[in-house]
Amino acid sequence: METKKRLLDAARMSRAFRRMAIEIVERNRGLDDLIIIGIRSRGVPIAERVAREIEEMEGAPVPLGILDITLYRDDLTTIAPQPLVKPTKLPEPIDDKVVVLVDDVLYTGRTVRAALDALIDFGRPKAVQLAVLIDRGHRELPIHADFIGKTIPTDRQEVIKVKLVETDGEDEVLLMEKGDH
Repeated sequence: METKKRLLDAARMSRAFRRMAIEIVERNRGLDDLIIIGIRSRGVPIAERVAREIEEMEGAPVPLGILDITLYRDDLTTIAPQPLVKPTKLPEPIDDKVVVLVDDVLYTGRTVRAALDALIDFGRPKAVQLAVLIDRGHRELPIHADFIGKTIPTDRQEVIKVKLVETDGEDEVLLMEKGDH
């Protein structure tokens, strides 16, 4: 794959996380009954950063969890013969809570559908909201994000690559062109 363009650098990503945190607190009128849950794998460090921003603003921590959706994916048979399932860790029961699911890129909506299926196995939240760093369009399911770091219209042959310090050693979002290699 060939890099076409750098869409966000570390400073812009940081501002996007802060803006998302502000919007989450404002929409929910504070932290009451709020739980932030990152979708494995890149949604987890993003959720951690948004939760850290909220804690800095509000002076109180927000419960933070991790959701593994591996067994809920509709493409499970195509990703690996023996998919690696990692644990889901929820900080408290989700019944009657407002759950903010966090992921890196919203594309077709299928990952979010799988996350909703997985989440419901753990209880019945009062509401589920979606926060994504990048919304690139091309939905195949009627799913939208409530909190978006940046909307970037793309072609289907393009790929968004989110790099995070926690997983890649640096923060940036790149627009890549699918190659024939």
